[in-house]
Amino acid sequence: MVTAIVFVKADVARIHEVAETIAALDGVSEVYSITGDHDLMAMVRVRRNEELNDIIPGRINKVPGILGTETHIAFRTYSQHDLEQAFALGLPDAD
Repeated sequence: MVTAIVFVKADVARIHEVAETIAALDGVSEVYSITGDHDLMAMVRVRRNEELNDIIPGRINKVPGILGTETHIAFRTYSQHDLEQAFALGLPDAD
């Protein structure tokens, strides 16, 4: 699984519309409204790197109301679930 984090700058009057349009695209798992230099953050999850080209420049960047994007590719996932397994060390629960 390949994960890309796409930061989006949007026309202020269209942020909600842009977020909903991006969220409806295949390959986009989540869209968040955020603070800072960007307005939205989209999580794109695909099986192969080649699919990112279709989704990010092919569809996301073409959504009306988007002023610009910045994409980051994740190398490794550190989820809470993974951390819990790493620290379990096979010890019984203390319940």
